[in-house]
Amino acid sequence: MRIYPLTDYPERFEEVGWVFLGDDFDKKIKIQKVRYKKNIVILKLEGIDSIEQVELLRNRYLYIPRESRELPEDTYYIDDLIGLKVYLVDGDYVGVMEDVFSTAGANDVYVIRSQEGREIMIPAVGEFVKEIDIHGGRITIDPIEGMI
Repeated sequence: MRIYPLTDYPERFEEVGWVFLGDDFDKKIKIQKVRYKKNIVILKLEGIDSIEQVELLRNRYLYIPRESRELPEDTYYIDDLIGLKVYLVDGDYVGVMEDVFSTAGANDVYVIRSQEGREIMIPAVGEFVKEIDIHGGRITIDPIEGMI
């Protein structure tokens, strides 16, 4: 089956050896074979042996446990960032982290929903993102004029 990976490290499919399919987190499915073709991962999963079986799984997600990979320092799972409150360096409240998307360039972009409902986009670089405190539930940013 073809997988469009939502990870910056698709090689993890080789390392972990199994996945969860959809919302069934009680059943591990063994990965029998992994190949790559451009930005697609091609997997052979145990027990899924025909195109008809694969078609039934279209648009479902595969999950890998987060323990399967150590993150480098100052790197975060997107899940951990979504919902954090965002403040300016002077303490003013900006809004809530709503999404993170990758660009074709070198950095991600943080999407913040302001109190007024506006969508604010901040490049995820040290120049603008000054602190991320997962346990404290907050992100501190220092945007340039006109960014928010």
